[in-house]
Amino acid sequence: MRDPELPVLTLADLGVLREVVERDGRVVVTITPTYSGCPAVEEMGADLRRALRRAGFAEVEVRTSLHPAWTTDWITEDGLRKLREAGIAPPSRLGPRAAGPVPLNLAPPSRRVPCPRCGSPRTTELSRFGATACKALRRCEDCAEPFEHVKEI
Repeated sequence: MRDPELPVLTLADLGVLREVVERDGRVVVTITPTYSGCPAVEEMGADLRRALRRAGFAEVEVRTSLHPAWTTDWITEDGLRKLREAGIAPPSRLGPRAAGPVPLNLAPPSRRVPCPRCGSPRTTELSRFGATACKALRRCEDCAEPFEHVKEI
């Protein structure tokens, strides 16, 4: 299944697909959306149900789990490569998280995001939000191409 907002990635590439369990012809799929208010979560569930029913599973349940919270670190290496190949700058790895509330940071990012087309580190953020809340819009100062960047979460 492809992600509705990043169709170059499968739900597995994105790390949203958490578990698939099949017992006696019944399938239970657990997904974790990229954020709790993700508007694509209903579409993901519907796509999974349709695909599994087409594959011959009459009973399909899609569960949404918000714990642990999704992180861009769950994107697979193959998913990061696919983003770059599609001209989308992938997020950097954040590493382990401390327990507790997620801090809210409204300041612009301090690090440089390399251009996915030419590799230049000289890029400028044009808009903190792109086509979706999880992406920013940037432009390369060397090749002058605009590109999206999946923000680190």
